[in-house]
Amino acid sequence: MIRPQLLVIAASVMLAHAAPSAMAAATAKSAPAAAVSAQNPLLKVSPLPFQMPQFGLIKDEHYAPAFAEGMKRQLAEVNAIASNRQAPTFENTIVALERTGQLLHRVNSIFSNMTSTNTNAVLEAVEVDVSPKLAAHGDAITLNPKLFIRIDTLYAKRDKLGLDAESLRLLERYHTDFVRAGAKLSDADKEKLKAYNAEQAGLETAFAQNVLKETNAKSIVVDTRLELAGMTDSDIDTAAAAAKERGLTGKFVIALVNTSGQPPLAVLTDRKTRQRLMDASLNRGSQGGEFDNRAIVLKLAKLRAERATLLGYANYAAYSLEDQTAKTTTAVNTLLSELAKPAVANARREAADLQQVVDAEKGGFQVAAADWAIYTDKLRKQRFNFDENELKPYLELNSVLNNGVFFAANKLYGISFKERKDLPVYNPDVRVYDVTDANGKPLALFIADFYARGNKHGGAWMNEYVSQSSLMGTHPVVANQLNIPKPPVGQPTLLTFDEVTTMFHEFGHALHGMFSNVKYPRFAGTSVPSDFVEYPSQVNEMWAVWPEVLQNYAKHYQSGAAMPQELLDKVTAAKKFNQGFMTTEYLSAALLDQRWHQLAPSQIPTDVLAFEAASLKDAGVDYAPVPPRYRTSYFSHSFSGGYSAAYYAYLWSEKLDAESVNWFKENGGLTRKNGDWFRNKLLSRGGSVDALQLFRDFRGRDATVEPLLERRGLNAK
Repeated sequence: MIRPQLLVIAASVMLAHAAPSAMAAATAKSAPAAAVSAQNPLLKVSPLPFQMPQFGLIKDEHYAPAFAEGMKRQLAEVNAIASNRQAPTFENTIVALERTGQLLHRVNSIFSNMTSTNTNAVLEAVEVDVSPKLAAHGDAITLNPKLFIRIDTLYAKRDKLGLDAESLRLLERYHTDFVRAGAKLSDADKEKLKAYNAEQAGLETAFAQNVLKETNAKSIVVDTRLELAGMTDSDIDTAAAAAKERGLTGKFVIALVNTSGQPPLAVLTDRKTRQRLMDASLNRGSQGGEFDNRAIVLKLAKLRAERATLLGYANYAAYSLEDQTAKTTTAVNTLLSELAKPAVANARREAADLQQVVDAEKGGFQVAAADWAIYTDKLRKQRFNFDENELKPYLELNSVLNNGVFFAANKLYGISFKERKDLPVYNPDVRVYDVTDANGKPLALFIADFYARGNKHGGAWMNEYVSQSSLMGTHPVVANQLNIPKPPVGQPTLLTFDEVTTMFHEFGHALHGMFSNVKYPRFAGTSVPSDFVEYPSQVNEMWAVWPEVLQNYAKHYQSGAAMPQELLDKVTAAKKFNQGFMTTEYLSAALLDQRWHQLAPSQIPTDVLAFEAASLKDAGVDYAPVPPRYRTSYFSHSFSGGYSAAYYAYLWSEKLDAESVNWFKENGGLTRKNGDWFRNKLLSRGGSVDALQLFRDFRGRDATVEPLLERRGLNAK
């Protein structure tokens, strides 16, 4: 996943919003903006390698005045371009715009990442205050009539300007961005749009902050170790430590993650505890209280629909998808509906198999959502003689990172990694690496923040602090964020295989950022459509189970012994297992995202949960044992701005991924030749070329759906 920032790229003024942080917007109050101080480290380009942020010097009180100064400077820069008496040229208008807002972009990049990874009450208050201001700032640029006249004039004669391909695409993207932002609206409608944008920014921030606060608040408290039977001693100790931190010494706290499914459900043998945990997860944000998100959902859905209508679209999804590779709601609806029926059919067959295990144990109950994970593991063990817990001793974090993720990247691309202990970080668990290219030249800095914290948003994502651009002379500083539970001091960090796959996935995003080789900041790294951005990261997942890679990192954390070949074979054999569940839970969330955003303003419901239930039933995915991966009230992808009307993107990208995995296998797998081809044809190009053309350049043709169906077991009768 790519974590969006409050302002994606200051120069292009494409608005998005930061990740959730912990304080409710409705009650947050902004800290008073301090006067701009020359000592504020945000005001200057960092002297650290590749302009890495000076985390040791940046204080919470630096952000508000730096944001104010950044917006002030960019508006002055933009107004100078708009008021230029010289005729518009590509250099004095488009390139000049690309150079604006460097301070604001720097401040926003750091701030957005901090509110995602290391937030606190001060940052939350700044976030609430600055979100609508940034929306208004963006409007002041994209709705500037004199500026748009210059862009429109150049666009009209673009074929006569003698521009190279990347420069021509930049001009076309600026024109598209401004038109989609409302540049052609009447003055009256521009004022309406400004009001929509400001309110939407505030609501998205409120939703995001509620999610994190509610996730922390709904963690379940358990009285005895017996109720946690099935969990390892280490995990129980972690739960005890979490309780102690909350002043509940002697009790145990199971913290929630952001998805509907919770990892302990796979091991907890006490069904009452499982049900408590599942209920707490599914009911987040929809049971009343301070952090209930239902009212915000309804306001956001209506606001987005009204905004889309104002811009000339039938609904928000139609507006959003026009700028994706899918292009239309019809294309997305077709993909999701075609997969829904076989996915649910597979899930029902899987449930019947699980029920046989329950009945054989004389469980006396019907399989429910809280039972799925643990009985799936039991069935997996029966069918493949394979227990997921057998893997964990062989999946120690440092070995997975160094001997797996980094090893595969070195084999494919020739890059190498060296940890830096001398650079400042914002948390002691954060690690920094020099990344060196195959030719020995410094390529990037990679920041790894793997552990969960109460002030860190759930999930996993990649973000950039500095993006590559030959125009700006900048090199990438990219980060991966995971949420792995931190073990007690002195104990190893042993991963689930899902966590291993996630580490490879997010590093695929990091590679996309690190290999960027474009001129303009607008196109750097992962600046591609949402339904394409997940594709390179999904391709990188294949190396987690590639025999040469798996054998290199899967070593017992105590003895160093390699994972037995028999166990390796079981990992591979079980890959298609439980695909009905996995596809259905994902499709359910993707369908909800589309249903909410394909509503016209007059169709907005009054009851969030009733609409959710009706939507799932209508789509044929209302299967209680397999709830959506995210329910509406904690669906941050959809309602915090980043993947609104775009959650289908993972599946859309997987179609390209499945084709690409086949290509690698057909061409010899883990080789420098293959890696260099993928890098040169696709990873290095960012958004400088149409996304699907990049795929064609790499694969040699368009993608077909058959490899995806085969992978997910959806082609079986």
